[in-house]
Amino acid sequence: MTGALRADAWRIAAAVPDPEVPVLTIADLGVLRGVEVDGDVVRVHITPTYSGCPAMDTIRDDIILALTAAGFPLVEVRTVLSPAWTTDWMSDAGRQKLAAYGIAPPTGRSASGSRGSTRSPIRIALSVRCPRCGSVDTREVSHFGSTSCKALYECRACLEPFDHFKVH
Repeated sequence: MTGALRADAWRIAAAVPDPEVPVLTIADLGVLRGVEVDGDVVRVHITPTYSGCPAMDTIRDDIILALTAAGFPLVEVRTVLSPAWTTDWMSDAGRQKLAAYGIAPPTGRSASGSRGSTRSPIRIALSVRCPRCGSVDTREVSHFGSTSCKALYECRACLEPFDHFKVH
């Protein structure tokens, strides 16, 4: 029975939308790290996209509301900082939802796998594909877009501005 309760709790928590990009769920984003059921208590583990992310309080409250509304009487939400969140945790469905919403999804892999080594990858700037017209003739206008996780870009082909979700 506990396995079924855990699966139900995971499904409910996973459906909570990200307050900054509401087309994504916290599962799409990779913020939802785990769900445990221990008697009457459901413990949900989440990892912020960056430390100090202002959306985490809202995400926590939304998880508690969703689970208590579904009949789980006691819900604890724990923030897990290690390992640090990476865009590698985003689902393929989440990346597709971002593009359909008009935000260029992160491309490539993060450098998180190199932690602890004495060598790190050399980052090179690659073109960011416009989520509206598909052109790679784009330029970064500002390293920070509507949130710290995104950069503001401009497409030179269709002349539209767009956010690009940065690789972390």
